[in-house]
Amino acid sequence: MSHLRREQPIFSTRAHVFQIDPNTKKNWVPTSKHAVTVSYFFDSTRNVYRIISLDGSKAIINSTITPNMTFTKTSQKFGQWADSRANTVYGLGFSSESHLVKFAEKFAEFKEAARLAKEKSQEKMELTSTPSQESAPGDLQSPLTSESINGTDNDRVTPDTPQHPEARAEPSQNALPFSHSSSSINKHWEAELAALKGNNAKLTAALLESTANVKQWKQQLAAYQEEAERLHKRVTELECVSGQTTGIKSQKTELNRTIEELELALKAKEEELERLKAEVESANEFRSQRDSLIQRLQETEVRNQTLEAQLTDLEQRLESSQLEREAFRKSLRSLLELLDSKIFELNELRDALAKLLEGS
Repeated sequence: MSHLRREQPIFSTRAHVFQIDPNTKKNWVPTSKHAVTVSYFFDSTRNVYRIISLDGSKAIINSTITPNMTFTKTSQKFGQWADSRANTVYGLGFSSESHLVKFAEKFAEFKEAARLAKEKSQEKMELTSTPSQESAPGDLQSPLTSESINGTDNDRVTPDTPQHPEARAEPSQNALPFSHSSSSINKHWEAELAALKGNNAKLTAALLESTANVKQWKQQLAAYQEEAERLHKRVTELECVSGQTTGIKSQKTELNRTIEELELALKAKEEELERLKAEVESANEFRSQRDSLIQRLQETEVRNQTLEAQLTDLEQRLESSQLEREAFRKSLRSLLELLDSKIFELNELRDALAKLLEGS
C-alpha cells in the first residue's frame, strides 16, 4: 500500500500499444490485442515521471521520461517515442486525434518537469555529493494493478467498437428461378469464353513468334552445319600437310574448340525447338477446349430459349385460368342472386297459402 500511495496516475487514456521490431527496426509489433489503459505516473520519492501500461498483469510499457525524449506524431491517430534505456521504440494508436494531441501535450509538460527535476537533482548532487537513486527503467517500483492505473473517469477513453456490416438481404422467394439461373449461366459461360479468347489470342501470337524463331534458328543451324563442315575440311587439310608446325596444332585445337561450341549451340537450339513444339501442342489443346466450350454455350442458349418459351406459355395459361375463374365466380354470384330471389318468392307463396288455409 505504501508503494501505491507513493506513485499514483496523474493522467490516463486508452490506446493500442506497439513496439518496434527489434530485428528489422522498421515494422511495428502489436503488444496488446485491444486498447489498454496508458497512464502517466509521478514518483514523488524519486521525483521522476513514468509512462506505464498493463495488459492484465503484464507490463507492456514501463518508460521513464527523460529530457532527451521526444514524442512524435506520425499520423492523425498515431504517435511514438524512443526509450534508449529500454532499447526500443514505443508506438500508440488512439481512437481520435484529440486523444493523441492531449497525450502529446502531457508528454511535453512532464518532459519539461523531468528536465527541471533533473537540474534540481544535479544541483543537489553538487551540494551534497550523493549519488542519484534513480532506478533502472525496466523495474516496476510498485506492484501496480489494472485498477490502480485506470485514472479518473474524465480522462478515460473507451475504445471504438467496429461496426458490423449489415447482413446481406436474402433473395426474394417470388423470383423466377428459370430466368435467374439461365442469365447466371449465360454470364458464367460468356466470362469463360472471353478468357479463352484472350488466352487463344496470346497463344496465337506466341505461336507465330515461335514459328518465326524456328525458321531463323533453322537458318542459323544450316549456317552452323556449313561452318562445321568447312572447319572439318580445314582440319583434314591441315592434318594432311606434312611437317605440321606448332602454329598449325594450336589452330587445330582452336578449330576443335569452335566445333564443340557450335555443337553445344546446336543442341541448345534443338532443345528450344522441342519446347516450342510442346507449346504448339498446348495451344492446339486450348483451341479444342475453346471449341467444346463454345458448343456447350450454344446448347445452353438453346435450352435457355426453350425454358423461356415454356415460362411464357405457363404465364399465358395462368392468366387464362385466372380469367376463367373470375368468369365462373361471376356466374355463381348471379346464380346465387337468382336463387335468393326465387327463395323469397317461394316464402311469399308459402305465406299466402298458409293464410288461405287459415281463412278456410
